[in-house]
Formats: sequence, structure tokens, C-alpha cells
Amino acid sequence: MTAFSTLNVLPAAQLNNLTELGYLEMTPVQAAALPVILAGNDVRVQARTGSGKTAAFGLGLLHRIDVTLFQTQALVLCPTRELADQVAGELRRLARFLPNTKILTLCGGQPFGAQRDSLQHAPHIIVATPGRLLDHLQKETVSLDALHILVMDEADRMLDMGFSDAIDEVIRFAPATRQTLLFSATWPEAIAAISGRVQQQPIRIEIDTVDALPAIEQQFFETSAHEKISLLQTL
Repeated sequence: MTAFSTLNVLPAAQLNNLTELGYLEMTPVQAAALPVILAGNDVRVQARTGSGKTAAFGLGLLHRIDVTLFQTQALVLCPTRELADQVAGELRRLARFLPNTKILTLCGGQPFGAQRDSLQHAPHIIVATPGRLLDHLQKETVSLDALHILVMDEADRMLDMGFSDAIDEVIRFAPATRQTLLFSATWPEAIAAISGRVQQQPIRIEIDTVDALPAIEQQFFETSAHEKISLLQTL
């Protein structure tokens, strides 16, 4: 196991916050990905859900933003509103050492007008689903001109849900000189293709790519309604 302090670039306030949050040692994906992310490289990470990837890209993007500049500097794309809410919540916890960090979620199923009003003062970090973010970009209620780092979380799920075209459109609004991090549980050809379009010489990292499935044996018993209770007691 490796301590976060070995990264040598995280400020003491951030290390203290990680300790308070219970982040005592880096997970394998954090230990493998964080050094290259903090160095500014594009990264392709294949890792399952629950591997600690949110903290891996979260610490990376927090390292890149300047909270004194009221511009959107980091963007995280997620396949669903539920995941976007989870990611935004974890980023807020990780950002506790950075006062006045504004993190905003932009997802479908939420009032567009309320989101537009929140965007009057640009957030430092946006966590969004591709479709709703594209709506804002096309209506010019969001600007990505100052974007430093783009994260695609659970990219395979986004493609499965039909967001490929929306992702390509979103990328068109982002600066070409940016850091792009792509996280996916699987690596089908479509993911490799989108990586080729949006990343520059990415470093590939594979961690825990196969989930260990519990050994569960299932059996089926055919019985009549009046014998059901007796059978359940026997089992």
C-alpha cells in the first residue's frame, strides 16, 4: 500500500483532508493513475466501479484548478444523473481544503432555467451528462473556453446509452490544448475509437478489469400453492 504523501505534490491541507475523509492509503488505481495524471498526461484507465477512480481523477482535477479565477476549468462527463450526483458529492468532499470551490451538476430531468441561473457565475468544476451539457453549450449558457481538464467517467456506459454523438459535439466546444482522462470498466472498439479522437498519446492503465463473481448456485423447485410453506420450512 502507498500513502498519498508519496506523491510529493499534494499540499498539507489536502493530505489532512484526505486523512479526515478516511483516505489513508491509495488504492491500486489511484497509485497507478495519480502520478501520471498529476504530471499532466492524458490517461486511459480501465477499472471497475468501486476501485477508487473518482478520487484518482478528482485529486487530479483539483490540482489543476485555480479557485481565484471564476471560470469553468474542469469538466466531468457521466452517463446518468445518479452517477453525476455521486461524483459531484465526492468532489465536494475532496475539495473541502479549497475554500469557495464551486461545483455544479448539469443533468437532464432538472429545470433548465434554474441551471442557467446558477451558471451566471461560472463554476470551477462542472459534472454533467452529455445531452444536458450540450443543450447549455448550444444555448451559450456555458463556456468551456478556459477548460484545463476533461474527464469521461464510465465511458463505456455513455456509449451504450447512445451518447457518442453528443460527446463528440461537446468536445468541439473544448480547447484542443487540454488534459483528457478516460475511465471505463470495459474496453470495446468504440471506446478505443473515441480515445483516439479526443486524447493525445494517452497512457493506458488497467486495474481490476475482471470482477470476481460470487459462487452462487441456483435451484428451482416446482410445487403447488398449498405445499409452498411446507417446502420453505424444509429448505
